[in-house]
Amino acid sequence: MNGILLVDKEQTWTSSDVVVKLKGILRQRRVGHAGTLDPMATGLLVVFAGRATRAVEFAERDSKRYLASLRLGTVTDTQDVWGTVLEKNSADVGRDELEAALKRFRGAQEQLPPMYSAVKVNGRKLCDVARRGGEVERRPRGIVIHELTLLGRNGEDWLLDIRCSKGTYIRTLCHDIGQALGCGGCMSALRRTEAGGFSVENALTISDIQALADAGELEERLLPVDRLFAGNEMCRVSSEEEKKLRCGSDFPTALPNGDYRVYGASGDFLMLGRAEDGRMRTVKSFFEV
Repeated sequence: MNGILLVDKEQTWTSSDVVVKLKGILRQRRVGHAGTLDPMATGLLVVFAGRATRAVEFAERDSKRYLASLRLGTVTDTQDVWGTVLEKNSADVGRDELEAALKRFRGAQEQLPPMYSAVKVNGRKLCDVARRGGEVERRPRGIVIHELTLLGRNGEDWLLDIRCSKGTYIRTLCHDIGQALGCGGCMSALRRTEAGGFSVENALTISDIQALADAGELEERLLPVDRLFAGNEMCRVSSEEEKKLRCGSDFPTALPNGDYRVYGASGDFLMLGRAEDGRMRTVKSFFEV
């Protein structure tokens, strides 16, 4: 099977757990995902099967959207409610005060990766160091919070709708918002709602996927890999041009500079191509070899 599968990940599953499970269901060795979700997070995990795994790097570049719960007054070592509590403070914060604090977290900024993360420093994962009680110096990384909207409250928690760039840690954002308010804070729930141009509304649970596989109906639910590049214009090449690109050669084109979805004479999606200075070359091919 080749294509994209939108998975609604359940809590406690790791992203790797999902991949291992799907390898068995799909009977496919080549399975990968874009954008890791923490075990306690739920929501959209974009999974690629077969030749489509070559597109993972492109999906990871896209912005992502989350629904997050912010719990003020609690600080933990993992920056979420599943860690060890380090501080408990009064959090008498009103909506206007929180709205004012959120303004400074919108747009381009630098974020310090949490110790409990898969980021590597000197070849070691920070989470491995943290589990041994250690801490290492980390460098802030550039991120962008495109949208940060306060939706309201759910009990003691505040609900945030966040659209952000690759590499953003939502639990760190919650922690930093709490620090800015002077009471501390952590993330109490997280659900990814959009990634790679896809929505969780169209995703399937693992149980759904297993049921479809048992009924022999799963393959028809796989999305074609060119859906990932829907924002790029398409072009169709001649049989002669197709022969060249299948051999890895570039060829003349009259198209304006830019990236294109390239299709063969028969309509098959062949590659993401780049037109540059009158030549078309391969960025990434997706035809079977």
